[in-house]
Amino acid sequence: MTVALEMVSDLVCPWCWLGLRRIQAAMAEAPEVEVKLFFRPYELDPTIPPGGTDYKSYMSARITSPEGRERMAMMRQALIEYGEAENIPFRFDAITRRPSSFDAHRLVRWAQGQGKGAAAKEALFTAYFRDARDIGQHSELVSIAREIDLDPDIVRDLLASGADTDAVRAEADTFREMGISGVPTYIANRRVAVQGAESAEKLVRFLRHAASLLPQERPSGPPA
Repeated sequence: MTVALEMVSDLVCPWCWLGLRRIQAAMAEAPEVEVKLFFRPYELDPTIPPGGTDYKSYMSARITSPEGRERMAMMRQALIEYGEAENIPFRFDAITRRPSSFDAHRLVRWAQGQGKGAAAKEALFTAYFRDARDIGQHSELVSIAREIDLDPDIVRDLLASGADTDAVRAEADTFREMGISGVPTYIANRRVAVQGAESAEKLVRFLRHAASLLPQERPSGPPA
């Protein structure tokens, strides 16, 4: 049983880091299902400028009411607790920049082509949520490429050249046009989907259900 699983996510989404850990746990718990995992780009806020913006000012502008700030504080505390269970060290108070995640998605695309997609996702999540690094900066992305054993000189040149900009933007737009409005979203064999950082147990059931369906259109790999 083979499942081509597309994980649509953003690199500045804390739920997506949880989702990555949980889908990996689900894959380990359902070894009878052969899962080919592909990472797909999504920008929660594509209006962020390439240089990013001040994090506190950005969040203050989005959440203006006392009730909203209270809900945000509660959500962050819940995320910290969920993260502790998954060995994810969220450090929201250390974040100073809200970066554009677009170029980070380009890095994931190139890493995925080298069989390092999961390593790139993990490194980028760690850089942003644990180390408060600005993953919108090319210098940081080149450093992260080096950390996962990609050639930093090639990545530097690709970033500077604008390589795959149109392809990544078109791919992200495709998922919006499909109606995806929240991430993480998992799409199995382009037939069934589940949205949200669901538990590993629920994702195991999802994978097994997807594997039981007749095959339809299945992506063979990262888009060219």
